Amino acid sequence: MDKNIKIKTEYIKLSDLLKYASIVSSGADAKYLVADGKVLVDGVICLQRGRKIYPGMRVSGFYDNSQFILKVEGFAVTG
Repeated sequence: MDKNIKIKTEYIKLSDLLKYASIVSSGADAKYLVADGKVLVDGVICLQRGRKIYPGMRVSGFYDNSQFILKVEGFAVTG
C-alpha cells in the first residue's frame, strides 16, 4: 500500500505517523512494530518510535503480512 501523507506541522513522530496513516490502531502496536525492526525510514531500519519524520521523508515496512510505503508531504504555506 502506497500512501501520501500530508502533515500540517514541521514534523510528526514515527509512532504517531503509523497511527495517523492507519497502519496500526494503537501506540502499543506502533511500539512493537518499530522495536521489532520492521520499519524503515528513508531505507534504513529505525528502532526509535519517537523519531521525527519531516516532509520529504519516506517510511516503509511490513505489518500484518502487507507492505506499506508512506511518503510524507507538508502543506504549502502561502502568505
